[in-house]
Amino acid sequence: MELFVFDLDGTLLDNSSRISVFTRDTLRELERNGIAYTVATGRNLHAAKDIIADHGFGLPHVYTNGVLVWDPRLESISLGNFLTIVEARHILAAADQADLTPFVHTINKQHQHAIFHPPVRHSVEERLLGVFAARSETPVKPLQAMPNDVQITNINMIGQNESVDFVNDNISNEPLLVAYSGPAMEDQSLKWIDIHHSEASKGAAIAALREQLGASRVICFGDSDNDLSMFAIADESYATSNAKDPVKAAATAVIGHHHEDGVARFLRERFGL
Repeated sequence: MELFVFDLDGTLLDNSSRISVFTRDTLRELERNGIAYTVATGRNLHAAKDIIADHGFGLPHVYTNGVLVWDPRLESISLGNFLTIVEARHILAAADQADLTPFVHTINKQHQHAIFHPPVRHSVEERLLGVFAARSETPVKPLQAMPNDVQITNINMIGQNESVDFVNDNISNEPLLVAYSGPAMEDQSLKWIDIHHSEASKGAAIAALREQLGASRVICFGDSDNDLSMFAIADESYATSNAKDPVKAAATAVIGHHHEDGVARFLRERFGL
């Protein structure tokens, strides 16, 4: 079987961070034709599940860039490659020096997510906090309330380009950390950064999933740095036209823009849907 793997933001989702009607109908056609597909995203489970619900994503999903895999059939989570307390403290110290608010994403032994943070400093962080708080399944709490026994999946923040670059440079000497960053969709003068353990990657998670499912081929779609690891293990990889240049260079081919249903149009042509 061929396994198709979709990144979400900047790839499968439109400019409203939703699955368009055209893409929805295309996914339904894939499902009707028995074509296997799943998702690999930097989002966590709760930030993605409502978006992809009822769109045929029945196979295991890859979340938080490979830190966890959710199997909707068994309602089970497999986890790995968390940040250590020492690594987390380094990231928090760099954020403080850069005058940014770090959002610490965690999961406990009951597989419940929570986000912890120090006081926000800027209006854009206030808006991001509102987005997090709107997800009722994910409690958002003060950093001092974070229990000692939670596992840290990733830490992210948003701010001015130079502030985010300072954080990125400051943690670059940590060999077991990896950071992904890019322009914020809310404001191109701002940048986001997401930091997690270097052994957690979409590529490693998809390689394990390929073996688990017995897939003969893997075909991936993406647009950003965090997709390069799965491009490296895929038999075919496709970058949307809005993708970063290194992602386009690593791809088998470049397809249409995510605002214009590029992935869905490619799939319809490939399968004659």
